[in-house]
Amino acid sequence: QGLMVVRRPLLERLHNEGHYFNAAAPRKRLVPAGPDHAQVAAACGIAMYFDALDAHHGGADDTGRPQRVRECLRAAEQPLIAHLIELRDRVLRALIGVAIVFVPMAFFAQELYSFAAAPLMTLLPEGTSMIATDVASPFFAPFKLAALGALVVALPWVLYQIWSFVAPGLYLQEQRLVMPLLASSTLLFYAGMAFAYFVVFPVVFGFFISVAPEGVAVMTDISRYLNFALGMFLAFGVAFETPIAIVLMVWSGFTTPGALAAKRPYVLVGLFVIGAFLTPPDIVSQTMLALPAYLLYEVGILAARWIVPGSAEVDAQRESGDS
Repeated sequence: QGLMVVRRPLLERLHNEGHYFNAAAPRKRLVPAGPDHAQVAAACGIAMYFDALDAHHGGADDTGRPQRVRECLRAAEQPLIAHLIELRDRVLRALIGVAIVFVPMAFFAQELYSFAAAPLMTLLPEGTSMIATDVASPFFAPFKLAALGALVVALPWVLYQIWSFVAPGLYLQEQRLVMPLLASSTLLFYAGMAFAYFVVFPVVFGFFISVAPEGVAVMTDISRYLNFALGMFLAFGVAFETPIAIVLMVWSGFTTPGALAAKRPYVLVGLFVIGAFLTPPDIVSQTMLALPAYLLYEVGILAARWIVPGSAEVDAQRESGDS
């Protein structure tokens, strides 16, 4: 049973490409499947797979097998080193993509930093400005922002490389679900960063500057501001991934939409606690993180009920069992 679970994605791939293990053939060779062979293909055992694989290793004549079947068999025979080489290639492609994006962004590093610092610069009192306490800060802070900005811009390409590496081991229904989740998670992460920049930063910076004691000049170091902004971007980007996390938990069978809905009060309190750790120690930014995250929590419950099949039936069974 364990071997059947391990090899099932490959068996589904062979069947969906139009081939199956012919139990009636004397050598159990792979032959094209007809429309009436779906049940045979679905019921083929793991022993048939290993019989065909042994014949392949024994030098049997496989010229009669379709080219796609031979490629599937060779893919199944790949040792660990082949998978490590594939992982290395995917990582290199992801890094090359980030580097390609970084090169033009590095030329505009100063402009990028000015854009990132605009929410604070527009609120600083007249006659004050940001400062650089380290000698190399005017050079390294903008380039650090350009490097991380290149990673954010190239995020779809990086996620595509991850998807290409893990896709061959997924079921077909899992492959259909992963691509929309990757696209939506990327958009939600961008939306979280935009929300932090356009909504949260002006409110938080305005609050901090307004509560500064009299006689204190607010002059923020550029490196410290960059670290603060990156932390806020990451916190809100991750918080906006809440619907994706809920859909994945429901889809994996870890929980149900009904169970998540019953825990609303605890989730709301927990989000405020998490917001206290991820944001500066002020109630304004904490609230501006917790409330959108809770709204996205509700969106995630609705999305899970719509996307994950059978979740409503499971909730109904649990309710009937509790009653």
